[in-house]
Amino acid sequence: MTNQLNRPLMELIVKAADDRLGQDIVALEVNQLTPLADYFVIVSAKNDRQVNAIVDSIAEAVETAGYTVKGIEGKDGHAWVLIDCVDVIVHVFNKEVRSHYNIEKLWNDAPLVSLTALLETDDED
Repeated sequence: MTNQLNRPLMELIVKAADDRLGQDIVALEVNQLTPLADYFVIVSAKNDRQVNAIVDSIAEAVETAGYTVKGIEGKDGHAWVLIDCVDVIVHVFNKEVRSHYNIEKLWNDAPLVSLTALLETDDED
């Protein structure tokens, strides 16, 4: 896996989550810690309906851009949905579930990707 090749996918996912008002968006570079993916993107939503809206937005953006959504898990439960985009794994949580599982702490050895410039650029559009 090559970081540079998969960063555009991670950025696309972050923008799609932000477009649906995803909150506390975090991207972790996990490729040195696991063979599962290059990045984890973690997003919070205010409620279960917003979780689904964010998931749908991400899946549509990924497929429209020509990338693959390998699978979506947990959509029936609404509180935590995992989207496998091959080299980027996305976790969309409602706020309570995210704070309970605290995935960022589990992966605290992974470098945090700065999203400030990306999200500011998106807000100006």
